[in-house]
Amino acid sequence: MPGLIDRTALVTGASRGIGQAVAVRLAAEGALVVVHFGTDENGAAATVDRIVRAGGTALAVRAELGVDGDVETLFAGVEAGLAGRPLDILVNNAAAPPAGPLGGPTRAEFDRLFAVNVRAPYFIIERALPLLPDGGRVISLSSVATRMANPAQTSFAMTKAAVETMSRTLANQLGARGITVNAVAPGATRTATNGAAFDVPGLPERIAAATALDRLGGADDVAEVVAFLASDAARWITGQVIDASGGLFLGPRG
Repeated sequence: MPGLIDRTALVTGASRGIGQAVAVRLAAEGALVVVHFGTDENGAAATVDRIVRAGGTALAVRAELGVDGDVETLFAGVEAGLAGRPLDILVNNAAAPPAGPLGGPTRAEFDRLFAVNVRAPYFIIERALPLLPDGGRVISLSSVATRMANPAQTSFAMTKAAVETMSRTLANQLGARGITVNAVAPGATRTATNGAAFDVPGLPERIAAATALDRLGGADDVAEVVAFLASDAARWITGQVIDASGGLFLGPRG
């Protein structure tokens, strides 16, 4: 029997990529899933359609993150969709992409990156707390960029490091209620929407050669980890960053 029957979940940025895979996976476990999207209405509809066709339950909610009133707009839709039910699982997946090396992003781009990747998840969690029952789950997506020195992702890595620190701190704060707070850090993950980025000749092979499990990751690989942390089996895990990269850049392999 699926392990999340009668649970509800909100997945931000669930119109594509890892967020879509997470939403589909949680629904397969029996959860009612609120599929958040910012601009990709067709992608969100496709996520909901996949879930419904598989026998699950989902609804889409639109809210642009990183702007004034974003959290209020999001939760107006969430609460309407839940119709009085609690929110058992919150997955902060939505994020703005890397904005380049030092000297690359403008101040406005830098501020936008932090608004979406740091400010939004912080206040989404704050707003979700009255809806989260004791024993709830908060899971935020980080990145292996926090443990590697990649000059092309300096500002992005900074935002994800903030998410990891937030997760550890909130785990300590919310533990008395049995609420677990964790982060999941994917590595190089090929999805239906970013596949072109990996079409550079030789790039997939170079990444696989630097990965302990010898292949590129997929969105489903990450979704499985999130689903585990959302389950009762992960009730004793909190304040952790779970590396879901297949062992990317662990050290020399030869």
